Amino acid sequence: MHFAWLEADLLDSAAYDEWRALWTPTARYIVPITPGATDFENTLNYAYDDAEMRAKRAERLVSGQSVSASPVARTVRLLSRFRLLRSDARTCELRCAQMLTEFRRGRERTYAADVEFVYLRGPGGLRIERKVIRLVNGTDALGGIGYIL
Repeated sequence: MHFAWLEADLLDSAAYDEWRALWTPTARYIVPITPGATDFENTLNYAYDDAEMRAKRAERLVSGQSVSASPVARTVRLLSRFRLLRSDARTCELRCAQMLTEFRRGRERTYAADVEFVYLRGPGGLRIERKVIRLVNGTDALGGIGYIL
């Protein structure tokens, strides 16, 4: 739970370098369009990011080059309903609920999602190997967002 809260706080604080350091080099950040999707490589996703794409996404957010990120949105993520799905010496799988509130251009929006994490344990502690954000309202959920879910 604490690691998921740390990640949420880093995103809300726009601490993208620290956020990127939480991930393994092979990790995927996935936001499927279809809530029940499991074959992410062969379905359409809002995001299916490897390390390079996460870096580019974070760079666009801070550079001012992204139209969807101007002006910068203020966000608050609330995580709850944590459930440990599996844990062994190397891997930990966690699922939780996320409510993300965005305030931008005088308007507030809220997105609800189930979030699944796969963490790997290593000498430096936990690292994210996979994060899947399943938006409750799927294809109707997103317009143009200028931040990382």
